[in-house]
Amino acid sequence: HPHIMPQVYYTPAEVKLVPLDVTTTARVVGYVEGAGDAVPEAIERLGVEVRMLDPATTTLDDLRGLDAVVVGIRAYNTVESMPRFNPLLMRYVEEGGTVVAQYNTRSRDMMLPDSLIGPYPFELTRGRVTVEEAPPTFLDPKHALLNTPNAITTADFEGWVQERGLYFVGDRDPRYTALIAWNDPGEDPLDGALITCEHGKGRYVYTGISFFRELSAGVPGAYRLFANLISPRATQ
Repeated sequence: HPHIMPQVYYTPAEVKLVPLDVTTTARVVGYVEGAGDAVPEAIERLGVEVRMLDPATTTLDDLRGLDAVVVGIRAYNTVESMPRFNPLLMRYVEEGGTVVAQYNTRSRDMMLPDSLIGPYPFELTRGRVTVEEAPPTFLDPKHALLNTPNAITTADFEGWVQERGLYFVGDRDPRYTALIAWNDPGEDPLDGALITCEHGKGRYVYTGISFFRELSAGVPGAYRLFANLISPRATQ
């Protein structure tokens, strides 16, 4: 209407600054997008180059130039080409690479049985820890993933949001090492949130820790632990 003067409406501008004392030896990391998350952007905040990978077309030669490959949340539930791609990931690990697979759900839509996701069998469960303040117990305190390049302490698990993790690993091949246990009040401890194994010259990691939430929220300890996971085994 002619009698109404133009008006300008300003929305509040917000910037969140998170001080990070974090080191990673990774320089180039591949990422397989699953159901969608902001983890690639978080990795880039560490000063690491991220290359998005298409499981339908990526070759072993493409993987050989990467320090690590991170598999996004629920990729084995949502990406139809994972059965074609997963053997390449395992070969990449054998040759010295690092693979970090984030949580999946054991359901009818899985593109691969959970027993075939990693280099050795494991079983996915519905186990989770929903209390974000649940104290961690370090099961192998001297393991490289808890020490190099960032020394992880209980202080790194302060200030987390919403939960510790979900869809943890249950039964597993004895070649896997569990690194952390925790539990909700009144529940038994669960040790399947972060497991790892050596395979050939490389390392495989499976984690149900809610990195997709914690990294987006700028939780410093989550960045420090994740930086350890993507650092090449040869540098630890």
